[in-house]
Amino acid sequence: MIPGLVWGATEVERGQPLPCDELAFGGVQADRAISIDASPQVVYAWLCQLRVAPYSYDLLDRFGRRGPRRRDPELAELEVGQRFMSQFDLVSFVPDRHITLVTGKICVTYAVRPEGGGTRLVVRMHCGAPWVVARVLALGDLVMMRKQLLILKKLAEAEQRTLA
Repeated sequence: MIPGLVWGATEVERGQPLPCDELAFGGVQADRAISIDASPQVVYAWLCQLRVAPYSYDLLDRFGRRGPRRRDPELAELEVGQRFMSQFDLVSFVPDRHITLVTGKICVTYAVRPEGGGTRLVVRMHCGAPWVVARVLALGDLVMMRKQLLILKKLAEAEQRTLA
């Protein structure tokens, strides 16, 4: 396994097909995953919030403006073609299951899977840029995506606690 291409994803998860695989532009595949103590519906609803903020390093992504910490239910009303994180286009989705985004030669699927009483969020990115460029992008993505997944986990779990 090449460092930087996997964070949190199991061997089984890395072998399971995701919608972005059908759009893959060749090149590098990176897999990330995290367990979240919240229902798949709550996790999916927070994924829809990526329409307005990347929920990563706000200083880099939003010039210091913090991403919303309260979920806007209207953002869960998805249509193919909508913008996510200001640079990705929504190309496919199944409510409470996955969203798949594309920008340039990069495609990514965020897949929501039930796990015990919570959720497993599995993310796969394909980058069709030349190998060296794709590897550098995958390493940068590792840093940003790890932060994003940890923030989404925190927000979804906090919301789930208020629902209990």
